[in-house]
Amino acid sequence: MIRRSCAAAAFALLLPALASAQYGEPPPRPDPNVRTGILKSVGIDQRIGQQLPLDLTFHDESGRDVRLGQFFHDRPVVLALAYYDCPMLCTQVLNGMTGSLKTMSLDAGKDFDVVVVSIDPQHSYEMAPAKKDTYVRSYGRAGTAAGWHFLTGADTSIKPLAAALGFRYAYDPNLKQYAHGAAIYVVTPKGMVSRYLLGIDFSPRDLRLALVEASNDRLGTVVDQVLLLCYHYDPSTGRYSTAVLDAIRIGFVLTVGAFLTFVFVSRRREKRTEKSEGTGQHHKRGNGETEVAGIK
Repeated sequence: MIRRSCAAAAFALLLPALASAQYGEPPPRPDPNVRTGILKSVGIDQRIGQQLPLDLTFHDESGRDVRLGQFFHDRPVVLALAYYDCPMLCTQVLNGMTGSLKTMSLDAGKDFDVVVVSIDPQHSYEMAPAKKDTYVRSYGRAGTAAGWHFLTGADTSIKPLAAALGFRYAYDPNLKQYAHGAAIYVVTPKGMVSRYLLGIDFSPRDLRLALVEASNDRLGTVVDQVLLLCYHYDPSTGRYSTAVLDAIRIGFVLTVGAFLTFVFVSRRREKRTEKSEGTGQHHKRGNGETEVAGIK
């Protein structure tokens, strides 16, 4: 009986060791300091007017070597940085971008191009065709596939492009994911950063106005030009907001101008009236003296 009890106690002591040997040690807990440091290094610094390095080389969906400058011709570009196996945020950014583009009358490949660049240097170009097909199908406009470009490349090309855009990202080894911000960028035909649209939900009005501005007014209608007078781009929010302060200033100037014009015109009329009345009295006085002289 005593032997059985000792054997049971020994087995109980050995059980954790056996379990550890069988299943391995539990993974170490992530260091919160590392996570905090990664998040601090992530962000988007707006660099409007920055010239992109168009000589950078990437691979397109077919694996061909391409220059970034090949996608900048006579029309603006909607640019996004993502990575193709991102579990959440990148997909939301690309979905929001595509959903906004679908509502506009402007067409990809005709009025603008879409360029998506993976920030993961481990991504093969073989991942790009499926990604492109997903969003071209979602866009749903025949004959526009040539306006969508999904690129992959090495760090020597990815990092300079991200730096020019002010896109700060970092790899989290614990989560095995990239930490990054959410935005799309509107770039001029010459490769100059024009507008940042932040977040994952992009107003079709904001995206259209950004494309009109980036095209140097080659795109859009008279209505777009009027809207650009009423709305201005706010870099702090990455959106176009009503120019209330500007409208107040313009209204004040117009009011003062109208008042001064009214005063000037009224004063001139008053002087003309006084002059006319003075001339009439002089004629009357002269006629009266002639008549009196005739009687005499």
